[in-house]
Amino acid sequence: MAQSVNITELNLPQLEMLKNQLDQMYVPGKLHDVGHVLIDVGTGYYVEKTAEDAKDFFKRKIDFLTKQMEKIQPALQEKHAMKQAVMEMMSQKIQQLTALGATQATAKA
Repeated sequence: MAQSVNITELNLPQLEMLKNQLDQMYVPGKLHDVGHVLIDVGTGYYVEKTAEDAKDFFKRKIDFLTKQMEKIQPALQEKHAMKQAVMEMMSQKIQQLTALGATQATAKA
């Protein structure tokens, strides 16, 4: 996101750029006004900002997302550890059941 805004610092009247048309398709485009950009602020809303304001917006957004990731990281690590413990317990139970089944099969034969 921030890299797209930095391109506008070139101050070329018709700066060529790739415009995100869909999530997976890019088409070449030309930016006629390098002083103002349209930014996606979420849920389908776009806001026109100056290049400098857009940089500030993206810096704040990156800082916010970084803080949110730092907040949830301990919980994710705990959940991962719990998942590993459950997987290990399930593996042990499967081994026990397999061994019990083999023992019963040999006892019947």
